[in-house]
Amino acid sequence: MKRLPMLFITASLGFALVGCQTDDHSEYSQVDHSLMMGDIQEETSSKDVLPVFLDEYAEVIQTIYAEVPYYRELLETMPCYCGCGESVGHRSSYDCFVAEHSDDGPFTWDDHGAKCGVCLEIANTAMHLLDEGKDPEDIRNLIDEQYKDGYAPPTDTPMPGDKI
Repeated sequence: MKRLPMLFITASLGFALVGCQTDDHSEYSQVDHSLMMGDIQEETSSKDVLPVFLDEYAEVIQTIYAEVPYYRELLETMPCYCGCGESVGHRSSYDCFVAEHSDDGPFTWDDHGAKCGVCLEIANTAMHLLDEGKDPEDIRNLIDEQYKDGYAPPTDTPMPGDKI
């Protein structure tokens, strides 16, 4: 999947201004989903059906969510530096967006990534760099270098090529 460079630039600038936050989720009472440590988890029929909770978010965030399932292998080797490893037990950037998955059935989304600029930026950067032909190990090293200072400890994420 190729995205326009402008999407990457716009998203990166916007995400730099946004941090993880908690929201009042009362407007979701009509949708069947659960809460995990303040994050909404919503099941859809497949990875191609986005969750209703994304309706209130910008199109760029919806676009990132739509692409995440197709970059699972990459994102499961990218750490997150927002603190979600300690606070909600995430193991990788992928977990910030997807709680449970199947290849051809129900898909459970997590709204954690939609509320967190760090999560969005890491996933978007990793997907964009892979589209440009960068090696997953090089992407991981870039992410680790970029977030090593001033961010929460990274999730306990295997390196690209390691068995998950």
